[in-house]
Amino acid sequence: MLFLVAALLLLGTVLGTVAHAPLSFTLVAAAVIAVWLLVFAVRERHGRRRHTSAH
Repeated sequence: MLFLVAALLLLGTVLGTVAHAPLSFTLVAAAVIAVWLLVFAVRERHGRRRHTSAH
């Protein structure tokens, strides 16, 4: 329960900060996060395939 409260507080802080940031900064930050997540997903998928086929 404490984790949920902390997560909601953090989410509120982040959304409040984004609301006051310029739109161009928000879009650039969103693009950077999206690319980071895409790279992470590709690396995870590639790592699991290689690990699974080795066994």
